[in-house]
Amino acid sequence: MKSIDTLIEQRYSPNHFAEKPVSQDHLHQLFEAARHAPSSYNEQPWRFIYATHDQPEAYRQLLYCINESNRTWAQQAPILMLSVAKKHFSKNEKPNRHAWHDTGTAVGFLLLKATELDLYSHQMAGFFPDKAREVLDIPDEYDPVAMIAIGYLGKEERPNKPRKAVSEFAFSGTWPK
Repeated sequence: MKSIDTLIEQRYSPNHFAEKPVSQDHLHQLFEAARHAPSSYNEQPWRFIYATHDQPEAYRQLLYCINESNRTWAQQAPILMLSVAKKHFSKNEKPNRHAWHDTGTAVGFLLLKATELDLYSHQMAGFFPDKAREVLDIPDEYDPVAMIAIGYLGKEERPNKPRKAVSEFAFSGTWPK
């Protein structure tokens, strides 16, 4: 088993996926990882709509919601997925301002599990939330958050994307002056 540090360091977002399908067992393991993410009041506001190449109509609908520049490479991925956040708490219908944060945490758990399974993922902001809501019948009380392409690595492309230094985003005590 790989250490958490290794998984974090190995995770990256490719633009090329192999044509190899992802097993139902691996797909289930991804959702199990997301299921264990923490959330405000244990609300678990995340939902996922997904399709594989084995579901051509459902896959086409998800692909249709992605903008053209992302669609050109995302269509290679054996799994397309949309993360969705429930906007209000179930217990009292008050707005859940942490829903997107919690959904992102669940996706983070899912992505780390994917990395452990030698799967790669690429999250996309480049999609049409209103089109997704319409095409995928998403109720008004939910927000489409991000599209995700998942699969095995195609062409090796490991980009050298520099990361910010910790000092650029972690501040002790107060905001820096």
